[in-house]
Amino acid sequence: MISNTNKKKKVKVNDVIIKFAGDSGDGIQLTGSQFSDVSALSKNEIITFNDYPSEIRAPEGTLGGISGFQVRLGNKRIKSPGDKVDVLVAMNPAALKKNLKWIKKDGIIIIDIDNFDNKHYKKAGYIEDPLHDGSLKNFKLIKAPITNLTISTLKDFKLPGPLIDKIRSQFVAGILYWLFNKDLSLGEQIIKSSFINDEILVEANTKVLKAGYSYAETIEAFSNTFEILPIKNKSGLFRRLNGNIAASLGLIAAANKAGIKLFLGSYPITPASEILHELSKRKDYNVISFQAEDEIAAVCSALGASYSGSLGITATSGPGLALMSETIALAVMVELPLVIIDVQRGGPSTGLPTKTEQSDLYNALYGRSGEAPLVVLAASSPANCFYYAYQAAKISLEHLTPVILLSDAYLANGTELWSIPDFEFLPEINPPFIEENEFQYQPYLRNPLNLVRFWALPGQKDFRHRIGGLEKQDITGEISENPVNHERMTIIREEKVQIIKNEIEDLRVEGHETGDLLVVGWGGTYGSLTTAVKELQNESKNISLAHFNYIKPLPKNTCDIFKNFKKIVVCELNMGQFASYLQSNISQFNFIKYNKIQGLPFMISELKQKFTELLND
Repeated sequence: MISNTNKKKKVKVNDVIIKFAGDSGDGIQLTGSQFSDVSALSKNEIITFNDYPSEIRAPEGTLGGISGFQVRLGNKRIKSPGDKVDVLVAMNPAALKKNLKWIKKDGIIIIDIDNFDNKHYKKAGYIEDPLHDGSLKNFKLIKAPITNLTISTLKDFKLPGPLIDKIRSQFVAGILYWLFNKDLSLGEQIIKSSFINDEILVEANTKVLKAGYSYAETIEAFSNTFEILPIKNKSGLFRRLNGNIAASLGLIAAANKAGIKLFLGSYPITPASEILHELSKRKDYNVISFQAEDEIAAVCSALGASYSGSLGITATSGPGLALMSETIALAVMVELPLVIIDVQRGGPSTGLPTKTEQSDLYNALYGRSGEAPLVVLAASSPANCFYYAYQAAKISLEHLTPVILLSDAYLANGTELWSIPDFEFLPEINPPFIEENEFQYQPYLRNPLNLVRFWALPGQKDFRHRIGGLEKQDITGEISENPVNHERMTIIREEKVQIIKNEIEDLRVEGHETGDLLVVGWGGTYGSLTTAVKELQNESKNISLAHFNYIKPLPKNTCDIFKNFKKIVVCELNMGQFASYLQSNISQFNFIKYNKIQGLPFMISELKQKFTELLND
């Protein structure tokens, strides 16, 4: 928590939360990303959260058009972008109005005073002037003439107005560099790397950055500056990346480890499109990318690639996953590898396309015709999207089964520092390709240890076979309508998925393995849940956390963990889908549901309040 009551020149703080907010064209995301990179280079721990508007271009200055970028910096391990912010940068009245409730008492608000006029008040829906109605009395308000000073700084550049509007966010960055004692030269380096092919933009952005720094240095509004010391005991090679980039790299690594080509068939959809963008650049790693005309064509092309011996993948969000259901069921029937990354967003239908939610779980588990079991995984941080994408590919390739990897908008767009792994130490991946003349091939002859059939490719001598959507005769693969055989094949497909629990990690408990309350979560809620539980543990509360990354099959020690707690609360960003799934599979326990469906992650404060109520009940 930042407080300006201390008159010392430089105040040391353990962590700080900053939010940049303005119109989509104000350069908020770029400047926030650059400031995050500078903080990472200063050896601070960082985690970010992007808050995009759902409309592509809402009217300028309105609440619907406000874009936000929140970054938390610390000198220790942080796993959540935090709740309320210490510093809010509001480029216009709408940005202030939309974010005022998220600022801590005594927090700092930096506004572009040039945009605080009656015209902008009206657009934002203000009836009274917020600068004089008393609503800001509990905050430290910095009225900076950002637009006019940016224009005067760039008067010799003859740049168009919309470009100047974007560059003025660098003025804000300069203020923050001074306020938090960041090395200005690091900011200059980041600008050079961001505009590497445009010397004029490098010069213009750098000049405005320095102007903002000088402005903060000369005004009397700041009574002190702040310093976040470097994090200790953290060494190695790191990169700041978001969940979409991490998942893309994980898939590339898996395909290379398996020694096969990676094929992406995808149709652009928010918030998954960046996976298509990233993989389309990676021809140097034998990645083939195909932008299809719709989601059905996308998943069909991916399955076709797997049939030919590649790793077929597709990336989508909830509406696209619904369209893919028939082809995913075909992949279950023909038993071929297929990885589907579902970056969840608020639904139903178009819903909240830029906001986060966990409401696709039922679709991932059951959204296909007939009994069509497959593996479902869930990443839980932006960085570990790499690991679970790698695991999804490994399981799919080694067990010839479709795998759905659930991410979400928060993970996809949020960033954190990723420790770059040594490729040599990543787990081996061994697809069950059949070797020439190995034995008399039958399409559904299985390995008795894991029930996986052998993978023969089109054109391999002596391994000619036929597969398709009609039910198969066990072993031979011939078309069969035999009712007993259909039941047998249905059971085998389910057993084949459940056997995988013998290969996945056991469920871990954070805290004591027995206690009064076990908090259960899955996927992208991990950062908020673990932070809330840890803070309560520091208050001597008898509470622990079990967070799931493997949804189907469940870890084999799940029951052993659950039976050691008096109460179990399942926290989800939906109406209780995982709790219901657990109840249907583990009926001897009673699961308390705690749900949120607001397009936002859990707040740590609301979690702590709920957990305390359950502990005191």
